[in-house]
Amino acid sequence: MILRYSPARRYVAEALGTALLLCIIVGSGIMAERLSGALSTPAVPGAVALALLANAIATGCGLYALICVFGPVSGAHFNPIVSIVAWQAKQLSAIDSLVYVLVQSVGAIAGVWTTHLMFELPMLQLSAHQRSSGAERFSELVATFGLILVIQQGSKTAASSVPAMVAAYITAAYWFTASTSFANPAVTIARAFSNTFAGIVAADILGFIAAQCVGALLAVLLVHWFNVEKP
Repeated sequence: MILRYSPARRYVAEALGTALLLCIIVGSGIMAERLSGALSTPAVPGAVALALLANAIATGCGLYALICVFGPVSGAHFNPIVSIVAWQAKQLSAIDSLVYVLVQSVGAIAGVWTTHLMFELPMLQLSAHQRSSGAERFSELVATFGLILVIQQGSKTAASSVPAMVAAYITAAYWFTASTSFANPAVTIARAFSNTFAGIVAADILGFIAAQCVGALLAVLLVHWFNVEKP
C-alpha cells in the first residue's frame, strides 16, 4: 500500500485508530459484563460466555470499520508488531515504524482512559485479571502468528479483502485461543490499566508480548518461504 498522506496525518490516524480500538475492546467488555449478568452474585449461568461473544462481535465489527477508515491514511496498523513487520518488509521506513509504535502505545492507553470516563469508572486503575498460564502465552503465539499471516499473505493474494479477513480472524481468535487473542503489544499494555473484563495484570504483560513476537517472527518466515522465487 502506497501511503500518500503526510507523516503528521498518518501518526494521528494511528494514534486515534488505536485509541478507538481500545474503546471498542474495553467498552464492549464492560457493557457485555454488565448486561449479561456476569457481575451478579451468583453469576448467571453462561453469562461469561455471553459476555465474551458480545465482546468478540463488537471488536470484530469495530476493527473492520476502523481499518476501512484509516487504512488509506496510515495503513491502519494499530499494532506495534504489524508496524515492525511492515518495516521489515520495506513497506514502512524505520522512523515511521518507531513513531507508529509510540503513538499506538499512547493512543491505546488514552482509549482505555476514555472508556473508563464513558462508563463512570475511575480513570486510573490497574488490572487484577491474571493471565499467567503457559497455555495463554502459547495462545498469544498462535494468535499473533495467525494475524500476521492473514495480513502479510492476504495482502499478496486478496489485498482488497484484508480488512474483512483481519476482522473475521480476530473475532474467531477471541474464541479459539485460551488468551482471547490480544495479539498486540500496545493493546496488551493498555489493558493492564483497566481492571475490567478485558484487563490483564501488569506482571503478565512481558510473557504475552514475548509470545506475540515469536508468533510474528514465525509468520514472517512462513510468508517469505511461501513467496520466495524458485531458482
